[in-house]
Amino acid sequence: MLNFQRLEMFVNVAAAGSFTAAAATMGLTKAVVSFNIKQLEAELGVALLHRTTRRVSLTGAGEGFYQRCLLLLQDAESVLDEVRLDHQGLSGTLRLTTTPEYGARVVVPALTSFSERHPQLRIQQVSSSQHNDLISGRFDVAIRLGQLADSSHHATLIDSFAILPVASPAYLQRYAPQGLNTLEQLAQAKWLAHSRLSTPLSWVVTTPQKVSCLFSVEPDACVTADSAAALLSFALHGAGIALLPQWLVAEHVAKQKLTVLLPDHQFPRQGVYALYPNTCYVPEKVRLFIEHLRASVGEVNEV
Repeated sequence: MLNFQRLEMFVNVAAAGSFTAAAATMGLTKAVVSFNIKQLEAELGVALLHRTTRRVSLTGAGEGFYQRCLLLLQDAESVLDEVRLDHQGLSGTLRLTTTPEYGARVVVPALTSFSERHPQLRIQQVSSSQHNDLISGRFDVAIRLGQLADSSHHATLIDSFAILPVASPAYLQRYAPQGLNTLEQLAQAKWLAHSRLSTPLSWVVTTPQKVSCLFSVEPDACVTADSAAALLSFALHGAGIALLPQWLVAEHVAKQKLTVLLPDHQFPRQGVYALYPNTCYVPEKVRLFIEHLRASVGEVNEV
């Protein structure tokens, strides 16, 4: 029978790429970790790791075994969470990743109130503009925005939001004093683009006559950035036009620091999704947090 403690040691060594780093993370000695990995390899009859003087890496067999171990350990943790919940409420750790902007505005307040309801549950929140891998990152939940790509993970729709083309009054006064009144004029303007989007300057737009048409910016973007916060800052400083979430720009529009262009045209609404690993058991902490986040978003939208 497989030893789950050895599986966890193996996963930590593979993730860290080092026996020393993994041992430090687990509060064990390097010798203990090394011995248990050798025992695991002996039990399986295959080499799981390539060892060098500086670093260890996964063998072909080790790579496949690593992915299976991650799922197995998550399932085991889910079962333990359910048992603990019956006796003492939620405990353990909820590890979550989201974008910095939406995280600070929506997810962190929801995590705070969720933590108050479940004081024995530890929260680990990671803000990143990158789409961190759930399995290798050991995340319970990822909050993703936009159009959801095909995924092997479970996904739950939390909310949706509009995206708006915006520019500062200074930019409009300098580059478009007569205004930008048509899609054709808008397509010729200076645009700011999100570098992580596959087609950041091409969108299907619905006109006031409810006709869908392809809108494509003809010049290349004058500025690209990898976060909505950076694009917002560029737009506020007059660098060009940015297509940004309504929840991110609403305050600046209200203060007339940004102007919404062609407000009678609709760019495609974007979704807010909670992604979680496709394991046999959905942890109770994940299910309850997703319900809590959806309720929190509903309260924010009502304000």
